[in-house]
Amino acid sequence: MERFAALLDALVYTRRRTEKLALLADYLRETADPDRGWSLAALTGGLDFPAVKSSTVRNLLMERVDPVLFQLSRDYVGDTAETASLLWPGTDNPSPPSVSEAVEALGRMTRNSVRHDLAALLDRLDVSGRFALLKLATGALRIGISARLAKVAFAQAFGVSVDEIEEYWHGIEPPYAALFDWAARGAPPPRCDDQPVFRPFMLAHPLEETELDLKEFAAEWKWDGIRVQLVHVAGATRLYSRSGDDISVSFPEIAEALPFPAVLDGELLVRGSHQGGESGGAASFNALQQRLGRKTVPRKLLAEAPAFLRVYDLLMIDGDDVRPLPWVERRNRLEAIMDRLDSGRFDLSELIGATRFEDLDQLRAAGRDNAIEGIMLKRRDSPYVAGRRTGLWYKWKRDPLLVDCVLMYAQRGSGKRSSFYSDFTFGCWDGDPGEGAELLPVGKAYFGFTDEELKWLDSHVRRHTVNRFGPVRETDRSLVFEVAFDSVHRSKRHKSGLAMRFPRINRIRTDKPAHEADRLEALQALVVD
Repeated sequence: MERFAALLDALVYTRRRTEKLALLADYLRETADPDRGWSLAALTGGLDFPAVKSSTVRNLLMERVDPVLFQLSRDYVGDTAETASLLWPGTDNPSPPSVSEAVEALGRMTRNSVRHDLAALLDRLDVSGRFALLKLATGALRIGISARLAKVAFAQAFGVSVDEIEEYWHGIEPPYAALFDWAARGAPPPRCDDQPVFRPFMLAHPLEETELDLKEFAAEWKWDGIRVQLVHVAGATRLYSRSGDDISVSFPEIAEALPFPAVLDGELLVRGSHQGGESGGAASFNALQQRLGRKTVPRKLLAEAPAFLRVYDLLMIDGDDVRPLPWVERRNRLEAIMDRLDSGRFDLSELIGATRFEDLDQLRAAGRDNAIEGIMLKRRDSPYVAGRRTGLWYKWKRDPLLVDCVLMYAQRGSGKRSSFYSDFTFGCWDGDPGEGAELLPVGKAYFGFTDEELKWLDSHVRRHTVNRFGPVRETDRSLVFEVAFDSVHRSKRHKSGLAMRFPRINRIRTDKPAHEADRLEALQALVVD
């Protein structure tokens, strides 16, 4: 655990990507099995200890220190794990467990035993060890390391291809013994072709120039659902999200609908109450969101918001891996199998026939359909390769919508932002502010500003605080944000009755008085039902 704690401590204070990669690669080369495998799982979000919650940590600590001291310290530090590691009564003779011992102990904990067992582990550690344990236990590392970066470091450590790692990754459970055997000891590569595992997605670059030869590219709509992969292998079917999470239980009608061996790439959507139109009856993302994350789906919701898959690529068919084929050949094979699929559960993503960027731009600007968020451009001769490869696929999203909102609340961030107020809730007026109109929250954003702007915003929040609610500060109604967002939907969960899709801070409007910010009616006019 000491080496893992030292790694986390070093990563927190390292900014350069190359230096982070070097730290991770050295750790993976020099740490013994299975500790390095469990550490890799923690860094990539592959561990889950249901018995350990942030509330458990808070309750444990308040049994040992003054609750007021904890609350004040938590508000100042901005991170529960860091606060607990600093305030926890220390021991003169720490006897730290290995990462493997810690993982085994955390895995055995139950709701009834966690208070005693977690406290016993914390008593064996120093400050750095306690911080590492709590981050590992709660799954809230937030130290600037993505799963992709950890895999690149693995590739760098052992001189293997990151594409191969991506291919094998989802077929192996932590602590990834077969992966280390292959990469570090020269064993045969792991076999995943006989399992219904996730295959890495091919991703697109944002389109920043329009000098492409459209004869070499196919254009199709970019749908506003969630990108998924439907896999049927060895008689089993799984539906995976973009991050590789198995979401089959949330959409059983899709998981049950693929009757033959194949791997399909497409957009998961739900049917709206209307049919026809450019989206083929797809409802807005807000309708889809009602079904995300559910372990069981009520019959009523299945009937009201039936899911379907808008397919746009084919990775495997009847045991053949077609990813090396050009896009145009994969498209032809995809079109050929559509009659083998249930038309109520599957349809084919529509191609756009425009041959000039001017025409595409007009279509993109006009595409405010419920389920369209832009245009995709795919090179006709492109194979299906993992990750983003320059020159192959591009996404050309429609321009964002803009509205002026007033800052209402601010909360500290996590990780490197734990010392700053960086999460901002903002609202619009529900009428004329000169006549006593109320400001109602319409969204929350924590990106879109520079580091320098973050420092200024943090200072503004501290100087303009009018009330405190634990880690949240209420500010006076004086600062206006220009907020960019993709769409807005009706929502019963918010007092304003509205919810934004992908809000971000586009501009800080110090030049605009708060009473001139937009009213709810401006957002209501943009609602997508």
